[in-house]
Amino acid sequence: MKITRAQRRTGLSAAAILPLLAGALAVGIPTAQADTVPNGRAALAGTEPTWTAKAADQGATAANAPVTARVYLAGKDPQGLTAYAQAVSDPNSPQYGKYLTADQAQQRFGATKQQVDAVTSWLKSSGLTITETTQHYVAVSGSASAVKAAFATSLHNYRSQDGHTYQAPDQAASAPSALAGVVLTVTGLDGAPHQATPQDTLPGPGAGFRTSGPYSTYFGSNTADNLPAGADGNKLPYVIHGYTGKQLRAAYGAGHFTGKGVTVAITDAYASPTMAADAANYAQRNGDKAYRKGQYSEVLPAAWNSTDSCGASGWYGEESLDVEAVHAMAPDADIKFVGAASCNDPDLLDALNKVVDQHLADIVSNSWADVEANATADSQAAYDQTFKMGAVEGIGFYFSSGDDGDNAASTGKKQVATPADSAWATAVGGTSLAVGKNNKYLFETGWGTDKALLSADGKSWTGFPGGFNGGAGGGTSTLTPQPFYQRGIVPDSLSKANGSTPMRTLPDISAVADPNTGFLVGQTQSWPDGSVSYDEYRIGGTSLAAPVIAGVQALAQQARHLPIGFANPSIYDRFDTPLLHDVTDHPRGDQDISQVRVDFTNSTDASGGLTTSVRTMGHDSSLSATEGYDDVTGVGTPAPGYVASYGFPFGWIW
Repeated sequence: MKITRAQRRTGLSAAAILPLLAGALAVGIPTAQADTVPNGRAALAGTEPTWTAKAADQGATAANAPVTARVYLAGKDPQGLTAYAQAVSDPNSPQYGKYLTADQAQQRFGATKQQVDAVTSWLKSSGLTITETTQHYVAVSGSASAVKAAFATSLHNYRSQDGHTYQAPDQAASAPSALAGVVLTVTGLDGAPHQATPQDTLPGPGAGFRTSGPYSTYFGSNTADNLPAGADGNKLPYVIHGYTGKQLRAAYGAGHFTGKGVTVAITDAYASPTMAADAANYAQRNGDKAYRKGQYSEVLPAAWNSTDSCGASGWYGEESLDVEAVHAMAPDADIKFVGAASCNDPDLLDALNKVVDQHLADIVSNSWADVEANATADSQAAYDQTFKMGAVEGIGFYFSSGDDGDNAASTGKKQVATPADSAWATAVGGTSLAVGKNNKYLFETGWGTDKALLSADGKSWTGFPGGFNGGAGGGTSTLTPQPFYQRGIVPDSLSKANGSTPMRTLPDISAVADPNTGFLVGQTQSWPDGSVSYDEYRIGGTSLAAPVIAGVQALAQQARHLPIGFANPSIYDRFDTPLLHDVTDHPRGDQDISQVRVDFTNSTDASGGLTTSVRTMGHDSSLSATEGYDDVTGVGTPAPGYVASYGFPFGWIW
């Protein structure tokens, strides 16, 4: 599966999802099951993609066709890993916070040498070549005929509904019965692009983008007196120029905490060549604390791949947003940028596993996603194992919930984002945030925006409030059962939206995401005249919310003096208390709240004219921010007292 950034760099509209395959894929635990497999074999659940049922079978893949795959290892005690991950993460458990070191976790739950040797021997005897062996997987290459010998499944070519042809197994892959408890899953048989030519260099800065004015410096500070009024007859304010760290820290109750002693990792594909300089420049220009020596560092792969298909330079803005937002929220926290070799699952998993294997950080911010229909059971199993290994070490993973609401408009069906749908990750939703004069928190709505353009005569808003223009992702998973921490909190109307069985509902917690109340970010970019220079622009999306929450959690960890680890149980423990803002779509009663936005039509300067529109808050596709838990903002956003509450081991005070 190819992953994309959770929102477009311009922050203007829906999530930039580039689906590879059509159709939902069944998820299961990769153990022996009732599928028909040869005698002496155990099927690996979820390795036969269901999208092939709606595709045209073009016949068997050529016997000599090259294939690359990864056989992930289950470890010596997968059930024990799940149980321990839950126990150390649950504030109500006597084992809460009793984390293991990376070495202890590997010794207790990782694959043994004997298991690795057994898997290696099986794969070699089938005619496959071992290309890499790690503590997580054995990577192989070989022919389709060798794959059939190893996994007892034939590869066929299927023409999918998107018009492309991919190879995929014609039935579930299997392993020898003796290895049923050793093999977690196999990835790479379903035709997703797992092979690319390594490249030693990355492209330069991407095409430039600037936001036009007029602006408000805080919510409502500058009114569009010469433009049409809103629905209530009042003149509308201009959108925010871009909130800075001082405003966001005040809004979310940072207090005197700075993240000192805490390390936050950020994973993205690739690495901006100008990131360190851009981050330092941004901090100096916007009143953030200067970086001390070594506070920002990078952990990068030996080589890059898929730079064209992944749009490598398009990830640079994402990295700028993530790094600058974390530093703005937690100015003393260390930041480790862990770059993935590409935007494909295997490389992103490698980046996440680096964090876990070396315990590079306690908090991991991830502003990337795909839709759940493109999830494969094999990759989900591998992600979950990584998240659980992180949990036993006291590492928490935070993922953007997406930027296209319920995704129905862009994909044709309501669905949530992945890997945010994992029961072992924290899904971060989004809000529209109003910070007033003197950094006072005014209100938030769920992020869901309608957009209407100014009429040609400038006297009205065409079709006000307009059409859906983007909003926080959320909804109910079709793949992941309801986790223990959501029971009794998520309403049945949401958890059972897809049937009688309660399922995982997204998001868990939220922060500012609306690009019209977004964050000011700085980045070196390429301009139409051929020049390359640093500039700043406003940005949003749940790609902003995720690093903001990661920064808040760094403050909370400083207050606790111990890692928070997998945070969902402790976050839900604070539900329905003054420690969280209960966000609704209409904080001013039935009155809609709108702002005026002016954009450069050509995205860089006024030479191509200006486009004026009105943006109305609290209209997120079919999702709604309501009192209590909801599928736009989860349990809400951090309120004053949230951070400090982690400093009270026997409960919190408000």
